[in-house]
Amino acid sequence: MQAKEQNRWARTRAQGMLRFVLRSGVVFYGVPMFFIMTYLIPHPRLSTAQSALLWLLAGAFYGFATWFVQERRYRKVASRT
Repeated sequence: MQAKEQNRWARTRAQGMLRFVLRSGVVFYGVPMFFIMTYLIPHPRLSTAQSALLWLLAGAFYGFATWFVQERRYRKVASRT
């Protein structure tokens, strides 16, 4: 993690995990994937509501996973300095 990335993550983590997960995971991953996988590449067995639930949960999981990976990288660099 470079200094620029470390400073950016410090600002992001100051805003909190919930905001990060909702913004990066749900809004920027889950919602676009919902529209793509529901309307462009529809699954014949999933209703729109099921697809929405699936992709919003997947987005939340993606957000949490990204948060924990970034936190690990940040703490590793912070412990060295």
